[in-house]
Amino acid sequence: MAGIYIHIPFCKQACHYCDFHFSTSLKKKEELIQCIVKELELRQDEFKNEIVETIYFGGGTPSLLTKDELNELIDAVYKYYKVIENPEITLEANPDDLTKYIIFQLSKSPINRLSIGIQSFYERDLKLMNRAHNASEAKTCLEEATRHFDNISVDLIYGIPGLTNKEWIANIETALSFNVPHISCYALTVEPKTALETFIKKGIIANVDDDLAQEQFHMLVEKLEGSGFINYELSNFGKPEYFSKNNSAYWLGKSYLGIGPSAHSYNGDQRGWNVSNNTKYIKSIQNNVLPLEIETLSITDKFNEYIMTGLRTVWGVSLIKIEKDFGETYLKYLLQQAEIYIQQHLLYIEDNKLLTTKKGKFLSDGIASSLFKINKS
Repeated sequence: MAGIYIHIPFCKQACHYCDFHFSTSLKKKEELIQCIVKELELRQDEFKNEIVETIYFGGGTPSLLTKDELNELIDAVYKYYKVIENPEITLEANPDDLTKYIIFQLSKSPINRLSIGIQSFYERDLKLMNRAHNASEAKTCLEEATRHFDNISVDLIYGIPGLTNKEWIANIETALSFNVPHISCYALTVEPKTALETFIKKGIIANVDDDLAQEQFHMLVEKLEGSGFINYELSNFGKPEYFSKNNSAYWLGKSYLGIGPSAHSYNGDQRGWNVSNNTKYIKSIQNNVLPLEIETLSITDKFNEYIMTGLRTVWGVSLIKIEKDFGETYLKYLLQQAEIYIQQHLLYIEDNKLLTTKKGKFLSDGIASSLFKINKS
């Protein structure tokens, strides 16, 4: 099974923390949609032996597209690819786009999962992040969305300067009050060349407190696990049967095709990425040339990638798989590097799997990087 990710590179305005590829001008929207359809056609041979089980509209802000535009893209996937009978089709959406009418329209489309970028229910936080919606719109859209969709994910951000632990718990409780089955939570990160970085450097906004973010993460895990959610991946919490199939496929190393400007692809042996420029993307596709760079992964690249993705998840790193796919040398190296973290109670081994402890979970990316093999082979 495999997935198709479609990047919609348009936003109403720029969030201060975001470093994803997008444009606030919609002038090229029609042209770009036609090029996405064309790219789907041009790349169909890459998935000739695959069956698509997930279609994911990310961005940017895919909810800026009309129902007809979204249907056109979904129809193109069905035209050029083999798709399972009931695929998970996710639309990332912002609350200000999800009016009562739009939600009703989407509920009559093939889209069966919404991922709603709430981020916070506090007006102060939304202004700090330069979100396009307000707190009232966040609640109103969830009230309406839950009437029409069973499978909804809510995005929240913790570690926001000025966000107290009490307010963070209130944010989580507000999300839970809508009975959504999936919640994704991310620590606010200061990415290079973003407005947030500039404001922090100028002293306009206080810097992110990593210790507070870690504390709020542990509060999050305790609160959501106590409410029946499973922390199946570092940032993702789902009720049983409601794990994101798209996210799970990524963390489990399944193939995915990234369509649209800046979108990434992976087939197990190669990693590819499209140009992060709308004009260059359109011009290239119109000339029947894929604007794609490809990197062939070495065995060490594959080992490192598996360590990074595996440690973030509830499934962990299979020691049997390490030995089978990479050999005894890699297994010995991994166990040797992991020993110090096992002694520090950040990692543990159970059922031939290397896993993070509760204490180590928030630190999993840093731990994983220290387990990487450096030499290429």
